[in-house]
Amino acid sequence: MEMKPSSKDKMGSLEKVEIKPVQLKREMSLFAAINMILGVMIGSGIFVSASTALKHSGSVAMCIIVWIVCGIISLLGALTFAELGTVVPRSGAEYAFYMDAFGPLHRFWGKLPAFLCSWVYVIALRPAEVAVITLTFAEYTCQPLFEYIGLCNIADQENFKKLLAILILGIITYINVASVKLFVKVQNVFSSFKVLACVVVILGGLYEFAKGNFGNLNKGFEGTNLAPKNIALAFYSGLWAYDGWNSVTTVTEELKSPEKNILRSISISVPIVTILYVFMNISYMTALSVPEMISDTAVAVLFGERVLGPLQFLIPLGVGCATFGCALSIQFSVTRICFVAGQDGHMIECLSYIHYKRLTPVPAVILQGILTLIYILIGNIGELIDFASFLIWVGYGFAMIALLVLRKTKKDANRPYRAPTWIVIFITLVAIFLAVIPMITDPSTKYLGAIGFMVLGAFVYYWFVYKRNRPRIMNKITYWIQVLLQVVPGQAHED
Repeated sequence: MEMKPSSKDKMGSLEKVEIKPVQLKREMSLFAAINMILGVMIGSGIFVSASTALKHSGSVAMCIIVWIVCGIISLLGALTFAELGTVVPRSGAEYAFYMDAFGPLHRFWGKLPAFLCSWVYVIALRPAEVAVITLTFAEYTCQPLFEYIGLCNIADQENFKKLLAILILGIITYINVASVKLFVKVQNVFSSFKVLACVVVILGGLYEFAKGNFGNLNKGFEGTNLAPKNIALAFYSGLWAYDGWNSVTTVTEELKSPEKNILRSISISVPIVTILYVFMNISYMTALSVPEMISDTAVAVLFGERVLGPLQFLIPLGVGCATFGCALSIQFSVTRICFVAGQDGHMIECLSYIHYKRLTPVPAVILQGILTLIYILIGNIGELIDFASFLIWVGYGFAMIALLVLRKTKKDANRPYRAPTWIVIFITLVAIFLAVIPMITDPSTKYLGAIGFMVLGAFVYYWFVYKRNRPRIMNKITYWIQVLLQVVPGQAHED
């Protein structure tokens, strides 16, 4: 605790000592919140694997419709989270919403959804995503280098990529440990560069269109595949590319004027991403045929080689900026889930500690760095993300239920914004659809793995959280973490 030095007044009495709580500081402006959403939403996918929606939809026109509708659905979902973020003014997004909505309903079952949310995000999904993203960064950074130095040995290439990915992980972990201000500055720079790379692709498409190269676009709905399975998979892949629209609600306690800036940041950033995604796909399809887009593993790179000429280096640069900024923001956001879960006793207590000077949740950041390092060393973790990713929409569905519950249990709560009920119902139906479709269209053991992981989480919750069985060694671990990392228990914001 920081104390204001006391002094004596004329009567000889002591002034009251002002004790300042050690808590996360509100460092993020509206601009920073917008850039954070852009940072999470715009990853490498739009540059590398943008053709998945086209593959399943079958035609140029249908593909464009899919990208537009996915953008609209994402905006509607984000608007519901804008209401949730003001009613529940805590960091943690879905975790915090579940705790407030379901926690008071039942001592065991009410808090289980919140625990499972933190269990999936903190232990598996987010660190695995950061690992894949950093490896993608290494892939696109190293490829020109390998060609230049003539390194052809596949094993040596893979080892070098892992070393570079670990280096990038170390950098983003340092940034998130150092200060929120540093994170904001770095994120603002990288988000600006990745948006610039998107604009370069769009301008390249406009140039091709001006030259009269719109033969591919004239094909319209030719080849459209209206099979329910294919349409469902097209929307599933599109919405996966848009995921991240809820990221600002993971950092509510560090956002300036959250009652205003959550809605504003969402209302600005999600339409920007929608416009960029739609017009980038139109640009791709202006210069590339449908078979070329479907067969190529790096659509933007092929587009750059064909259209940008000497400026084609901007595409790998854009992928680098997109992957670095995305990994940085994902790690930043998931550490806040660690932080609030630690406060509630759903994670080990020291994860809720913050550095007494830096005011960052250092133990949570280091935990995420260690988990991500493990996933990088494992390497082949695509299946892990596949089996966990469909749980994201399960979580969004529960968030909609939480919103309806909170409208009953917190009728008098401050609501600067209220999402129309039809939007809540619509997003609930979309969530059910996207949670069920993957299991129907591609039934495999990986979904049993997801269920097994959740069951394991339920056992962990029962034994360590509900029954409060705490290993004695945790006292020593907590002590040494406090001493070595110079952290103290963080306090939640009361406003």
